[in-house]
Amino acid sequence: MNKTERIHSLDSLRAIMMILGIVLHSSETYNVGHSDIWPKDPNNTHLFFNYLSSIIHIFRMPIFFIIAGFFGSLLYYERGAIAMIKNRTARVVLPFIIFLVILHPLILIALGTTTESFGVSLTSFSITLSWFPTITYHLWFLYYLILLTFTSFLLADLLKKVPGITSRILKVYEWFMLRRFPGILVMSFVIFIMLVWMWNTWVPTPLEFAVDFKVFLFYMLFYLTGWLLYKSKHLLETFKKNDWLLFLLGFLIYTSKFLFRDYIDDVLYGTLNALVVWLFVFGIMGLFIRYASSQSIRMRYISDSSYWVYLIHLPLTLFIPGLIVDWPIPAGVKFSVVLISTSVLCFTSYHYLVRSSFVGKFLNGRTYSTSKTASEG
Repeated sequence: MNKTERIHSLDSLRAIMMILGIVLHSSETYNVGHSDIWPKDPNNTHLFFNYLSSIIHIFRMPIFFIIAGFFGSLLYYERGAIAMIKNRTARVVLPFIIFLVILHPLILIALGTTTESFGVSLTSFSITLSWFPTITYHLWFLYYLILLTFTSFLLADLLKKVPGITSRILKVYEWFMLRRFPGILVMSFVIFIMLVWMWNTWVPTPLEFAVDFKVFLFYMLFYLTGWLLYKSKHLLETFKKNDWLLFLLGFLIYTSKFLFRDYIDDVLYGTLNALVVWLFVFGIMGLFIRYASSQSIRMRYISDSSYWVYLIHLPLTLFIPGLIVDWPIPAGVKFSVVLISTSVLCFTSYHYLVRSSFVGKFLNGRTYSTSKTASEG
C-alpha cells in the first residue's frame, strides 16, 4: 500500500481538539451548579459557561477518537502491527503513566490551594488525598485510547483471516458515508440506543481505573469510524459536502436545546444529543478539510505543541482561579484571565523547555530547534 501523505487537516483538527481542553477546564470554575470534582468560584459564576463547556464536551471527544482511530489504522496498515504497538506504547502508554504520576501531586496542591481560597472544604470533593492517583483525571482519554488501540489491533488481526467480511463491512460503511443525511440519522439512532442503555442523556466522563464497559463501547463506535475512514480515505473530500449546513444545524439545535432544557424531557434531550454529535462531527471535520488542508507553519507548530499543552494544563486551570477569587471583576473576565494565563504558560514552557529537549522527543518522536520553523525543523 502506498504511504499516505501527511493529512494537514486532520493534524490541525486533532491539535485544536486537544487545546480546547484549556477552554473547557478554564470554564469549569465559573459554571453554575455544584460539582464534586471541581471547585466553583463563590463570587462569580454564569450560565454561559455551562453552555460553553457542554457544547465543547459533546463533540470534542467523539472527534478525538475518530481521528485517533484514523491514525491508528494508518499505523497498522502502513507500518505493520508490531510498529503500531511500539508507536502507541511509546506515544500513549508511557506518557499516560509518567504524566499521571507527575501531575497527581500538582493537581492535589492546586485543588487544596483553590478550595482554601474559595472557603470550601477539600473533603467535599471526591478526589482522594493519596500518594498515588486513584483516578485518571483528564488523562482518561489516554487510558481509554490505550484500551481501544489494543482492542482494534486484535479485531484487525482477526478480520485479516476473513477478508470477505472486511470487504462487506467497508461497503456498508461507504454506503452510509456517501448518503450523508440517512447515514447521520442511522448513526444517531445507534447513539440514542446506547444512551438509553446507559440510562443517561449523554455519556459520563469515566475517571475511574475500573473500565466502564458502556462508555468503552460508546467511544469504540467513534474509534472504529475513524479506523474505517482510513480504509476509505478517498471519502475524506466528501466531508466538505454540506459542512457549513451540518455545523450550523448542530449549533442551532444544541443552543435551542440548552435554552429550553426545562421544557424538554430526558428522552428528547438524549435524542437531540445523539443527533447533534454527528452533525458536529461531519460539520467540523468538513470545515477543517475545506479550510485547513494546506500546510501551515503556524498550525504545524500548534500541532507539535498540543500534546504537551493537553497534558499539563489541568493543574493551572485549577490553581489560577484561586489566585483571583477576590478580584472585583465579572466571571467572563476571570475566565479570560485563567484561559490566557494557562495558554501562555503552556506554550511558553513548550517552546523553551520541551520543543528542543528529550521531553519533546519523548512526546512527539523528534525534537525541533526553537530557532527554526516547523517546516525547517
